[in-house]
Amino acid sequence: QVQLGESGGGLVQAGGSLRLSCSASGRTFRWYGMGWFRHAPGTEREFVAAISWSGSNTSYEDSVKGRFTISRDNAKNTVYLQMNSLKPEDTAVYYCAADSIRYGLGSRSRAEYDYWGQGTQVTVSS
Repeated sequence: QVQLGESGGGLVQAGGSLRLSCSASGRTFRWYGMGWFRHAPGTEREFVAAISWSGSNTSYEDSVKGRFTISRDNAKNTVYLQMNSLKPEDTAVYYCAADSIRYGLGSRSRAEYDYWGQGTQVTVSS
C-alpha cells in the first residue's frame, strides 16, 4: 500500500514558477512509476508528466514540454514537478499517482495508476 501527499501548490502570476512535491509512504515506492495529472473545472483529469522507477525515463504532455520538469528522489520517497513559465491555462488541481508495477516505467494513462494523492490547487493569474 502506498499513500501519497502533494504540496507546493498556490497562487502565482503568469510567467512565474512553482515546485510541487509528492511524498510517498512505503518502502516499495522506489520501484514504481510515477505520474502527475491535473484536473480543471469542466475538463477531464489529464496527463501532465510521468517518470520511471529509476528516473531515467520521463514523458510530458505537449503543452508543458520545455516548461515543466518531473524528477524523483527515491531516498526521500518524493517526486517533484518543477513548473516554470506558468500560464493561466495551467490552472488546475494537480495530482500525483503511483503505479504498482515493479520497475514501473510511468504511464500517460490514468488507468495504469493504482494510488492517488488528494491533490493540490495551482492557480495562475493573468
